[in-house]
Amino acid sequence: MVFHMKTTLNISDVTMLAIKREAARRRQTMSELVEAALRSAVAPQRPEAELPPLPAFRSGGLRVDVANREALHSVMEG
Repeated sequence: MVFHMKTTLNISDVTMLAIKREAARRRQTMSELVEAALRSAVAPQRPEAELPPLPAFRSGGLRVDVANREALHSVMEG
């Protein structure tokens, strides 16, 4: 069961105008937009995952000059 609570917030005119515009752009109500923003602000932050280093490969050097169409077709045809 979901409960909703009404509350009063003091929001500047400039911010309110921006909220109205963004809600209209997203086709959401202002309440939906503000609730999503607040939910995001209070959500626990996940630490950034440490990524393993990318593997390095040796290509063995250039096989063909890609600017030379005939040489490129020759290599592609095998």
